[in-house]
Amino acid sequence: MTFRINDITGALRSGGARPTLFNVNVTNKVNGAGDEAMQFLCETAQLPGSTIGPIEVPYFGRKIKLAGDRTFEAWTVTIINDEDFAIRNAMEAWHSAINGLTNNLRNFPSASPSEYKSTAQVIQYGKTGDLLREYSFIGLFPTEISTIDLDWGSTDTIEKFTVTFQYDYYELTRGSTLDGTVA
Repeated sequence: MTFRINDITGALRSGGARPTLFNVNVTNKVNGAGDEAMQFLCETAQLPGSTIGPIEVPYFGRKIKLAGDRTFEAWTVTIINDEDFAIRNAMEAWHSAINGLTNNLRNFPSASPSEYKSTAQVIQYGKTGDLLREYSFIGLFPTEISTIDLDWGSTDTIEKFTVTFQYDYYELTRGSTLDGTVA
């Protein structure tokens, strides 16, 4: 173990990635009116995560662990609401088309999941504006649109809401890959 400051600065050759340098693109299958605004009004997002669950195999009173199946966490974004409600309206239309508010029916030409599943990208930039990484979410659809709190005591603030998406998987579509190559 070293305690020299030059070792940490040498390890952070580019000064560390900044969590504020990102944008999000979502392709809404039902109402694309808010798609362009999303890259400006999406305030928070995450780079995706996944888990490989263990499979425990008992053997003579002990358990060995083997790699199991991969699962993907839900992906949640926070959106700044403008007075035109463009993104909120578009998300509510997509959400309602998947399962109607009053009739419990899907509002697509067929019941196929390909009718409502879409794609999204989250892009991380470097401090010089260079693209560091782009992840694409495949088979994405909204599962939850949060409330927007209204409050007479909330001054000097703008409304925000979250949308939670489920997706089938993600891909690293641009940026450095696990083997060090650039996609």
